[in-house]
Amino acid sequence: MTQTLGPVLNLDGYTEVPDGKIAFVVTYLEMREAPAKPLAPPRSDVTLERWDAPDVATYRKLFREIGEDWIWFSRLEQDEAVLEKTLAEPARDLFRPIRDGRCVGTLELDYANPAEPVVAYFGLVPGAIGGGLGRWLMGQAVDMAWARPETKRLWLHTCTGDSPQAIHFYQSCGFTPYKRAIEVADDPRLKGLLGRDRAPHVPVIG
Repeated sequence: MTQTLGPVLNLDGYTEVPDGKIAFVVTYLEMREAPAKPLAPPRSDVTLERWDAPDVATYRKLFREIGEDWIWFSRLEQDEAVLEKTLAEPARDLFRPIRDGRCVGTLELDYANPAEPVVAYFGLVPGAIGGGLGRWLMGQAVDMAWARPETKRLWLHTCTGDSPQAIHFYQSCGFTPYKRAIEVADDPRLKGLLGRDRAPHVPVIG
């Protein structure tokens, strides 16, 4: 039987991506020591609330609100029971910034590898972007991660589906790029997980 192979990645040129797929360049960034001073000053208008074992429907609603313009889809296509188990993992800390009684973002720290925790998810709802809230939230993440004596490295990743300001923001917070990867996936807009009008900077093809 003849096996049909997919496209072979050309490391010195272009590789065609099939219709119905999306491709991202993923950039990994790391911080190898705690910052010498806080990333942002304290704020009196927002508090950080721990979110233990959140209801899956409520979590997905927030996940969609934050990430639909940046093609966040992994937690939308995950089986509900699997996602519920993931969110309740003892090594995973979830938080919500609260302003004026409303949740305005998400922060998720994964300590599965205690020496190298990862900022697994980080973002604000559209109306909360600007005004320094993102830097304050990242400051909370950095402070919590480096307060643990086991921490040797804090890392995260972003991609070309995300906001074009993301990499600059992470670098301004003290993270350094160290690796790239290419991610190819089924377009979640064609699967009905996100509206076809979302993330116009990555056009739907297929």
